[in-house]
Amino acid sequence: MHRNDRTIARFTMIGHATFHCYELTIPLFVVVWLDAFDVSPAVLGTVVAAGYALVGIGALPSGALADAYGSKRLVVLSMVGMGGGFVLVGLAPSVPVLGLALVIWGAAASLYHPAGLSLITRGSERQGTVLAYHGVAGNVGTAIGPLVAALLLTVFDWRLVAGLFVFPAVVGILAAYRLEFDERAAVDPGTEPVPTAAGDRLSAVVARTRLLFAGGFVVVFGIAILAGTYYRGLFTFLPDVLAGLPVFEPVDVAGETFDPSQYVYAGLLLVGAAGQFVGGKLSDSRSPERAIVGAFAALLAVTALFPLVTTDGLFATAAVCAALGFFVFMEAPIHQALIGEYVPAEVQGLSFGYTYLGVFGIGAAGASIAGVALTYGGTVLLFAALATFPTIGLVLAGVLLARS
Repeated sequence: MHRNDRTIARFTMIGHATFHCYELTIPLFVVVWLDAFDVSPAVLGTVVAAGYALVGIGALPSGALADAYGSKRLVVLSMVGMGGGFVLVGLAPSVPVLGLALVIWGAAASLYHPAGLSLITRGSERQGTVLAYHGVAGNVGTAIGPLVAALLLTVFDWRLVAGLFVFPAVVGILAAYRLEFDERAAVDPGTEPVPTAAGDRLSAVVARTRLLFAGGFVVVFGIAILAGTYYRGLFTFLPDVLAGLPVFEPVDVAGETFDPSQYVYAGLLLVGAAGQFVGGKLSDSRSPERAIVGAFAALLAVTALFPLVTTDGLFATAAVCAALGFFVFMEAPIHQALIGEYVPAEVQGLSFGYTYLGVFGIGAAGASIAGVALTYGGTVLLFAALATFPTIGLVLAGVLLARS
């Protein structure tokens, strides 16, 4: 990679790590909130889904703003809002206020993906490789956030722990703001955005939306919705599922109780970094259409096997957890690369806005679906419901492959 690619990679790696540090720490708090607020998984899953939905709903205006004004400011603003939102989470005295705090966090978090990913596809020459490093950083944040939260929750009250999570945002802002790069280095100069009046911008968004959904992007959008629904349904209650497995019984060390399932959860997320890297590299070296077919087929297999294998002892359980972490994250850089292939550069911000409206907005329903399945059918019904999403995704991926 040349210098501009490297700098864009560093900037987006910081933003992505910060986003996921918060996003997948929330499920660890869910385990505490179920007792602290005395609510069922179905109720709490719906509350958490509302906050996660804002991540998707806000993605569409974020994508349009990234097309018009660039990405850097939006990424920094996102980190500011996420840190502040978590402070409000720590102050929440009741479930409704907790829901409001999560909505505020979600609105800030919504700014990141359309801005960060359109920066990569418009500014970097080696898009797949930059996406690979971007994905690895996301998983590092994904693993470190829950790991730190698990350690802190062992000795401190959850409210204090939530408040302390302002620091990842502060560190990210200080590290990212000083980096300089060309946001449109990989774009034909003739496609530079032209500032327009608000009414004209709205008309342009409508016109570009029609153009987007008239082509292959509609299939890519469907894949994004399925992947997002699976992702949110799996990770919202995965810490609770792991905590219920006999092989992960809590242990007492020096008078403190440690829950091995929390560290397995963090390890699973860290393994996902390898999946992100492999997915990104496959997008550069092979057709992303073939790569997405393989990713969904593998994810379907491991989802079907999970509730069966976790009854076969520690080694088998650890292996299936690692496989789950690897394949669920391998899909993300592949579908991001598909957008770079199917969408013109001048509307990639908008396309990522729609994509993450699907992934985090519509996909937020996965938290509610998972909560209901877990409440009324346990782990077996949960994974049976989750398996429907890669099944349909495999069909859509086959459509893309047939058209390529």
